[in-house]
Amino acid sequence: MFEQEPEELLRMLNGTVDAMASLCEKIDPYTAGHQRRVARLACDIAKKMGLSDEQVYGLRVIGMVHDIGKMALPDEVLSKRGELNAEELSLVKTHPQVAYDVLKNLEFPWPVARTVLQHHERVDGSGYPNNLAGEDIILEARILCVADVVESMVSHRPYRRAPGLEKALEEIESNSGVLYDPVVADACTKLSSNGGIKLDWE
Repeated sequence: MFEQEPEELLRMLNGTVDAMASLCEKIDPYTAGHQRRVARLACDIAKKMGLSDEQVYGLRVIGMVHDIGKMALPDEVLSKRGELNAEELSLVKTHPQVAYDVLKNLEFPWPVARTVLQHHERVDGSGYPNNLAGEDIILEARILCVADVVESMVSHRPYRRAPGLEKALEEIESNSGVLYDPVVADACTKLSSNGGIKLDWE
């Protein structure tokens, strides 16, 4: 792709992604920062797995927009300082579909819309929105899922303090092959053991 596609196309794609990320930052600064950190971690996991430069670059793009569907949620839900009730949680679970509907007609050389739609699926079929399981979930979504969980657990939320990286890695290891792709989970834990997980708040 990098040899065949004109540089102008890549600039346009980057511009589209950056514009979406900037809009998200104006509406919900927390989500924007979360997206940047998830994008970085997803790329690092993909590199650890030996994926191609093209796939790694695609994950950077996907990570930067994976939660844009949250822009459609009410501010009182996004910033609530207590646990979400059942109705609010159901509303939050619509954000992958909302993002998919926004992204599906944009032509990317990577499965951006599908990955965004599937990043809350789990390999045992317990995720959402479509209860996909195993390899019915595309690889990019399985990688993004792990990066998303780890980043979420090392970040403070309005309703709780961050459990921390150690707890996040325990979550990934204990549910490897259950909720998370075991190959992706293994790459993430190996990345951590080498000091390769960088989730700064730049």
